Amino acid sequence: MRTSFMMDEPIPTQLLEARVEIDRIDRELVALLAERFALTHQVGKVKAARSLNAVDPARETMKLEEIRALCEQYQLNPQLGKALFTQIMEDVVKNHQLL
Repeated sequence: MRTSFMMDEPIPTQLLEARVEIDRIDRELVALLAERFALTHQVGKVKAARSLNAVDPARETMKLEEIRALCEQYQLNPQLGKALFTQIMEDVVKNHQLL
């Protein structure tokens, strides 16, 4: 076991192992987010080529409802899911407006 910088008590092996898994999941989440942004960039190019609006309120409403339901299914905070995906969608729209 390693020793914590803040305490002289050793960090339990179970905690270290959980942190390794959390770090792995974080890397996967970032990779998936990058993949999602690559796809939304393609969507933005199509919208720009066809002079479509960067914002699709009906699609955003549908997605946020989907996210809310998924959060409830997985016993996650729906407000957190909404906040995360609202931020993601806002960044996507900003990117679309630059095309």
